[in-house]
Amino acid sequence: MELEAPGFARPKQSAPLTDAENEAIWSICPGLGQSVIADGRSDDDLWGPYLQTYRGFATDSELRYKASSGGALSAILQFLLESGRVDGAIEVTADPEFPIGNITVARTDRDGIIASAGSRYAPSSPLARLSEYLYQDKTFAVVGKPCDIAALRALSDQRSEVALAFPVLISFFCAGVPSLSGSEEVLRDLGTNLNDTDTFRYRGHGWPGRATATMKNGKSLSMTYHESWGKILSRHVQHRCKICADGSGVAADIVCADIWETDARGYPLFEEQDGQSLIMTRTALGQEITDAANSAGSVIVEEFDLEQLEAIQPGQARRRKALLARLLALRSMGLPVPVYSGLRLFAAARTNSVAENLRNFLGMIRRRFT
Repeated sequence: MELEAPGFARPKQSAPLTDAENEAIWSICPGLGQSVIADGRSDDDLWGPYLQTYRGFATDSELRYKASSGGALSAILQFLLESGRVDGAIEVTADPEFPIGNITVARTDRDGIIASAGSRYAPSSPLARLSEYLYQDKTFAVVGKPCDIAALRALSDQRSEVALAFPVLISFFCAGVPSLSGSEEVLRDLGTNLNDTDTFRYRGHGWPGRATATMKNGKSLSMTYHESWGKILSRHVQHRCKICADGSGVAADIVCADIWETDARGYPLFEEQDGQSLIMTRTALGQEITDAANSAGSVIVEEFDLEQLEAIQPGQARRRKALLARLLALRSMGLPVPVYSGLRLFAAARTNSVAENLRNFLGMIRRRFT
């Protein structure tokens, strides 16, 4: 994976591929398509198959503070390590040599989990180094974007050694990947630049946490989550993410997300407070792990009514409802679209108004010619 302008990670082909290799890529790459089977689970039009949904948070106060929401995802990783269920956790963390960038690491203890806590709104490739961990005679939990986890699940279904090495797959709600140029714009709005920045935190240290640049001279500059993500980074999300059918990690065992407090209109509030996590179990393994982590005191959970989630995650809901119209617009122009199966696109579109579907259809066509 290599960075290309304006700052997205792209695969670089290093040798010719055989027909069999090309076929294998087609069968696992979520950029080309994705297939989901509910297999007896509850199957929501917007959020996909699941077993249970909870509101919760990490009991470790430091972890909860430094994480992006309630720290539930990080707490579950810590539980998996301390209980010996896995030997390591593969996740993304800040690149120490490139403040706005990401690297993939294998964490093995609480200090490592805390060091990686917090969202990183920049390109990441958590699967790029999996071969390094595949034949170590160890097991790993893997944390990735929904697309990463969909690819790894598909690969695990084909190759038993992959499934054995990476038995636990964890994801989070994703609104798309911004380019690094978006991060640089955040720095400019803070009144600084990349050369003068020592470290950069996109979120965390409170909920939702401020985007914070620590300068090489020791000075800190920050802005709110609403300013950093809402006004800047979200405008730099790549096109492919805008036609993604899976922003909520349907292939994972466990998915976590923010549970925003909302106003009377249902619009999320972003005042700083103690973080709360949505925890959604999608597989029997995910349910067993969540129950065990709760029993062990790593997380505190209570049942959450999924009917409330649309108001709490309005951006995810809007994109899901609009997706079919966007795909039809691309297809009408003869452009390629991902092949989705079992993701209930028609059902989601029917919950949208005709006017909103038409707006998304025409908007996609307009962007093609501007």
